[in-house]
Amino acid sequence: MLSRVADSILWMSRYIERADNVARFIDVNQKLTLGFQSGINPQWEPLVLTTGDQEKFEELYGEDYSQENVVKFLTLDSNNPNSIISCLKWARENARCIRDNLSIPIWEAINKFYLLVRSFPNHSSTFANPQPLLDIVKDQSQLFEGASQLTMSHGEAWNINQLGRLIERADKTSRILDVKYYILLPRVADVGSSLDLVQWTALLNSTSALQMYRRAHGRIDPKKIVEFLVLDRFFPRSMHYCLINADTALRFLSGAPPYAFSNPAEQLLGRMKTNMDYLSHDDIVNQGLHEFIDGLQGQLNELGIAIQEAFFCNSSSQIQSQNQQFQYQ
Repeated sequence: MLSRVADSILWMSRYIERADNVARFIDVNQKLTLGFQSGINPQWEPLVLTTGDQEKFEELYGEDYSQENVVKFLTLDSNNPNSIISCLKWARENARCIRDNLSIPIWEAINKFYLLVRSFPNHSSTFANPQPLLDIVKDQSQLFEGASQLTMSHGEAWNINQLGRLIERADKTSRILDVKYYILLPRVADVGSSLDLVQWTALLNSTSALQMYRRAHGRIDPKKIVEFLVLDRFFPRSMHYCLINADTALRFLSGAPPYAFSNPAEQLLGRMKTNMDYLSHDDIVNQGLHEFIDGLQGQLNELGIAIQEAFFCNSSSQIQSQNQQFQYQ
């Protein structure tokens, strides 16, 4: 497969996954603060901090982290290269360049996704109540994933699509967890309180993990939630699941056997996966959840660069070179 085509497939899937997770960021923040107006003020600045786009936000909006500004910045602001509309624009552009390599349902899913979001009203009422827009983004993202699974041969192109999606998902699940770190409770005594537990429940709900978590662990327990979203081997949004299956996809592409590596990307991913094999939630909590997430995000960025150098270094696509800049900040 031409490296240009492979590169476009990888980034197409990453941008769709990124748009879906930005919607989940906003969703979780809304649910974390709903009904708590008398206890805590809604906090929107953490959303910008966790995406790493603080400098760009303040360039466009100053230090006014109001709900309207933050939601607009993350959803329909085309000046933000990581907004939902920007991600969908680039996903569609990548798909258009390799349209002959995609099935018709995949192309139609991306095209419809972009047109639906682009036509959404870009005014204050949307940003005051973004739920209808967020629901569209999450639904259409799932339709794209379903079309990919059901209409694409599970060969090289499909594995590249998997690789991009899973790396992006591992990164963004960690950032959603980080949102909870930044949401401050009114008093230290509120940690572990009913307010705290309701916030953890909202976080699980926004990652579509609540039902599976309850089946696995029952009652809401912050340590168990961290364990579920970080270390679970079978839940599709957990970081460990993403690393295990990204490793499988990467080895399909290179043909390297288990317990060996043929390039730095496989070495790094294998090390990350193995480290997680032997972690416990106590290890993460003792290290500090935020510190653990920071370290993992740094490794995921290094992995993205290593994959690019190992498989797509001959690609000179202007689209990719422009957008990798903000991905690896």
